[in-house]
Amino acid sequence: MMYPLVLDLAADAIPVAVTCRVLGFSKQGFYAWRREPVTQRDWDDAHLVNAARAIHDDDPTFGYRFIADELGEWGIRAGENRVARLCSSHRIMSVTHRRRGSGKTPGPAVHDDLVHRNFTAAGPNQLWLTDITEHPTGEGKLYLCAIKDVYSGRIVGYSIDSRMKARLAVSALRNAVALRNPHATIVHSDRGSQFRSAAFVRTIKHAGLAGSMGRVGSAGDNAAMESFFALVQKNVLNRRRWETREELRLAIVTWIEKTYHRRRRQRRLGRLTPIEYETLHQVALAA
Repeated sequence: MMYPLVLDLAADAIPVAVTCRVLGFSKQGFYAWRREPVTQRDWDDAHLVNAARAIHDDDPTFGYRFIADELGEWGIRAGENRVARLCSSHRIMSVTHRRRGSGKTPGPAVHDDLVHRNFTAAGPNQLWLTDITEHPTGEGKLYLCAIKDVYSGRIVGYSIDSRMKARLAVSALRNAVALRNPHATIVHSDRGSQFRSAAFVRTIKHAGLAGSMGRVGSAGDNAAMESFFALVQKNVLNRRRWETREELRLAIVTWIEKTYHRRRRQRRLGRLTPIEYETLHQVALAA
């Protein structure tokens, strides 16, 4: 905004008409601004945009919905439509990309389907979902196997490796068991060879868990897990070209632990993060 400069130059005896002509705007515009220099709405919008930029700079993967949630945490009340309008006009937006599949080979089920597409849970460690995704690097592909607790959406175990073998899934499951100490938890997967392997089935049995498998070729059978991988694909994997497996591995771990668990609020959780939701559950049980 150059109008305040016109006032400063006018105080130095430079005519308004001359300044407006040199700067390339009309006198009518200047006098309209002078009658009402900045509305309260303009100030509020400017403050909101500055805060939105700060949130987006901290994590460029956040779109307007999550920016709106973060603004609420900052004590700034603004509706999603308003945030969407301002983010759009100032080009504050999340990066979006196309997902790639994991290329798993389906086969005969080794477990019955105990879920039947009912991806809900009344408490933690009742139902876990697991799946595998992949992404190329300059050194070759990197594979991620993750296990998600349906109750809170938290990733309770994961494993990252350069090969998509049974040990990838076994390691993720062992990490989840060590973290959560579950009992009779249902572990639902598709029919990929890693989840049908003797090592994975044995790990489920020894941990006292119950295996479950969906139908072949039915995307809805593991859609809840695919939604998490869609976020990983958009927010990490396709953000840029990854030269080494190690730098991609670090990026995945950082995003899961720092952003997904502790900053990415979920609407189905009442705009809480998975960590916040589980914390409130524990407090409620203690009470």
